[in-house]
Amino acid sequence: MILEKYKALADYVESGIEGIRRTGLKVLALRDRYVKLLMPLQGNINHVGIMYAGSLFTIGEVVGGAIFGASFNMGQYYPLVKEVYIRFRRPALTDITLEAELGEGQVALILDEMEAKGKADFTLDLELRDANQEVVSTVQGIWQGRKMTPELLALLSRASG
Repeated sequence: MILEKYKALADYVESGIEGIRRTGLKVLALRDRYVKLLMPLQGNINHVGIMYAGSLFTIGEVVGGAIFGASFNMGQYYPLVKEVYIRFRRPALTDITLEAELGEGQVALILDEMEAKGKADFTLDLELRDANQEVVSTVQGIWQGRKMTPELLALLSRASG
């Protein structure tokens, strides 16, 4: 279920970046501090009939921005990826799902640091699962939330219109 207040975020996650849109990635659930994504096998099959490694990486990377948007005011803060590591454990032969969640305390700490320093790192340890709930890949990543500056807001405003 996607909460009404996150419909625009879900649309952006699915289609706001051309490379991600082409994968067919879907947002299955989006609510406060929680996201569940799906990467379809169809359209993401490699030369040996399993899911393309780049598609697995894509879902593992984009989830950081999605969970950030479900946790912070995107008009005041924005996310960047710092580093992402993926470990491929077994072939992905079905659609893949990925869930991420941030606790209230975790969000409060990140927010406090963004306010005090202008930026804050957050880490996610994730499991990409197939239709049988088997872990096909693990992802460890560091994303950074940054406080929006007047200069960046002006640049974004010029770029969009």
